[in-house]
Amino acid sequence: MQVDNVLLSRLEKLSYLQISKDKREEIIVQLSEIVSFVNNLSELNTDDVDDKFSMTNQATFTREDIENCDRTINDNILKNAPDSADHFFIVPKIIE
Repeated sequence: MQVDNVLLSRLEKLSYLQISKDKREEIIVQLSEIVSFVNNLSELNTDDVDDKFSMTNQATFTREDIENCDRTINDNILKNAPDSADHFFIVPKIIE
C-alpha cells in the first residue's frame, strides 16, 4: 500500500483531523514506515504455531456467572440524577 497525499487526505476526512501543510510529508513518511513494518509481519511463517499459544502455562482464570441485582446501587445512582422515574433516568427529548 502506497501512502500518498490522496490517502492522507482520505484518512484526514475519516478521522476528522486536519494535518497542517508543513507536517504532511513527515506524517506520510511515518505512515509508510508503519505500513512497511506490518507488511513484514505478514511474511512470518505461523503454520506451526498453536493458536492457543501463551507465554505462561497457566489457564485463564474464569469465574461462575452469578446473577446479582441490588436495587440499592441503582437507587444511589439515580438519587444524583436531575430527574428520574421507575428506576430510569429521564432526559430531554433530542429527536423529533
